[in-house]
Amino acid sequence: MKKTFLIMAITTAGISFAQNKIQYPETKKGETVDVYFDTKVNDPYRWLEDDKSAETGAWVKAQNEVTYGYLDKIPFREELKKRMEKLWNYEKISAPFVEGKFTYYSKNNGLQNQSVIYRKGKDGKEEVFLDPNTFSKDGTTSLGGLNFSKDGNKAAYAISEGGSDWRKVIIIDALSKKAIEDTLVDVKFSGVAWHGNEGFYYSSYDKPKGSELSAKTDQHKLYYHKLGTSQKEDKVIFGADQKRRYVGGYVTEDNKYLVISAANSTYGNELYIKDLTKANSPIVTIVDNFNSSNQIIENEGTKLFIETDLNAPNTRVVTVDVSNPKPENWKDFIKETQNILSPSTGGGFFFANYTKDAVSFVQQYDYNGKLVREIKLPAIGTAGGFGGKKDEKTLYYSFTNYTTPGTIYSLEPKSGKSEVYQKPVVDFKSEDYESKQVFYTSKDGTKIPMIITYKKGTKLDGKNPTILYGYGGFNISLTPSFSIANAVWLENGGVYAVANLRGGGEYGKKWHDAGTKLQKQNVFDDFIAAGEYLIAQKYTSSDFLAIRGGSNGGLLVGATMTQRPDLMKVALPAVGVMDMLRYHTFTAGAGWAYDYGTSQDNKEMFEYLKGYSPVQNVKKGVQYPATMVTTGDHDDRVVPAHSFKFAAELQEKQTGPNPVLIRIDVKAGHGAGKSVAATIQENVDIQAFTLYNMGFKALPKK
Repeated sequence: MKKTFLIMAITTAGISFAQNKIQYPETKKGETVDVYFDTKVNDPYRWLEDDKSAETGAWVKAQNEVTYGYLDKIPFREELKKRMEKLWNYEKISAPFVEGKFTYYSKNNGLQNQSVIYRKGKDGKEEVFLDPNTFSKDGTTSLGGLNFSKDGNKAAYAISEGGSDWRKVIIIDALSKKAIEDTLVDVKFSGVAWHGNEGFYYSSYDKPKGSELSAKTDQHKLYYHKLGTSQKEDKVIFGADQKRRYVGGYVTEDNKYLVISAANSTYGNELYIKDLTKANSPIVTIVDNFNSSNQIIENEGTKLFIETDLNAPNTRVVTVDVSNPKPENWKDFIKETQNILSPSTGGGFFFANYTKDAVSFVQQYDYNGKLVREIKLPAIGTAGGFGGKKDEKTLYYSFTNYTTPGTIYSLEPKSGKSEVYQKPVVDFKSEDYESKQVFYTSKDGTKIPMIITYKKGTKLDGKNPTILYGYGGFNISLTPSFSIANAVWLENGGVYAVANLRGGGEYGKKWHDAGTKLQKQNVFDDFIAAGEYLIAQKYTSSDFLAIRGGSNGGLLVGATMTQRPDLMKVALPAVGVMDMLRYHTFTAGAGWAYDYGTSQDNKEMFEYLKGYSPVQNVKKGVQYPATMVTTGDHDDRVVPAHSFKFAAELQEKQTGPNPVLIRIDVKAGHGAGKSVAATIQENVDIQAFTLYNMGFKALPKK
């Protein structure tokens, strides 16, 4: 239902605002017009979608020169960076895991760009196993995954270059640490699932025509790679005839079954299983539709344990025999409750990690479904982990909240004994700060939880610099976690508020669905109401409020600032989905349609998307908040053209003195694997820009 008229890229417009003394780069305007259901929509910055063009590259360079020129003049930026680096500079160690004859763990001495994988043998001697800091000189190549063969003697690790979702997989002899065959290339959205010691399963798309960073990819396939053969010989196991956007495969711990998950969107999946003990066994269908989310989390012989939200919006665990695994034969193992369940297994037990009002509590069950105990957590916050192999004698879990750095605990599952395994030493006085959970009322009367964190004794006078953070999508829950960047913000007298908006997963599928498609406006209303609550309760005021979010949260910020530009002083949209009429035409964007719908679905959906799409809703004559858009030039998940076009629209149409900048990380993607140095600098620049535009000429008094 869409026609595109010929692009006539002609006019150029230099944009200069005397009142804010920023000379923005010239952004050429074309004459592209799309027609959706007889409605014409101009898209003058369509040319910025071409990430391979020299013109786009020159525009990126020119925008960064303006942005960094502005940031360089902020008087306290360097002071902020020194404090951020000092606070960041502490040793970080992961929970250990055993593979073969070695115990592995990651460690970062504080400011290393990438964490290093170490191991210890029976002699206890520590050695470096993999050092991602050696992958590239500038720290932009990162480790994207590490998986071991059944005996632990071989390993396959994935690397990401420049933050791209496309991966290379390198196969090594784990004992000698030397590569044993050619590198696999063009792997995307994939794990590595070993079957025994001779090969593994992985997923990818055919290499797209045109730009691999922005061209559409929508047929995912599951392959099997046999060691000693070339990648060209890898067999397609699933996806050649059944077109699916997302396909994944994993092997049960006993090596008996291959489990296949297939989906067309980010919610809902088909589920299949294949018996690996029998040659040429068929792929058996367990779930044949996309109406529920399902995964096999464990098996005991032929008995399968399936995590599902089928007929259980808050999730349950069911059992079924592999001989007849259809849903009509499922039996409850851990029943659905009023709280959201995220189960795991390890040490011969099941762990039911529940979320209640966005915080954790955990229960332990045996294989008969009997409750063994509740795991006592140190405080109110977020617990994660509790996974491991069946024969593990010790498991590990992490605990954190907005004022407590992530601490790792060991747990003996048989006795329930738990103790601190690794507690970081951070130069931050957690005891000086507090978090408060409130429930505020959104536009339609729905109660929305929000956790507000600040220094004890903070005066509620409406003058506290405040960051309101949100996401509101894809069934993702925002639970309390510690952040060095946020700690620095708190130290400088800032308030940090996180709203648990509809569209997220905090209250299960119903909460998620209430923020999707034709109900997406609920998410923006929830966020706006959060800002209004913070102002009404005098935590802050419009002059001291910043809104922040990334990816779907970048869309949240873009929609909120265009609907209510008066609400906040600063807007910080990161790697956002900003062109809702075209998001589905890039990379794997079509897979987000469960949450968004698409402009091609029908006229009603098109008009709804057009009604809030940030790129299409920037208007002349409006004073928008001081805005710094952030993105990466190698982001192939939410392509940077979204941010480019939004920034261009804002720079052209902004009225008043507030700056509109776009900060574009070069050789960076959607965020994963970003170097520590780059992460610190980005957070410094965001906080410096925010405080400076709230009127601070020096860091606030602590």
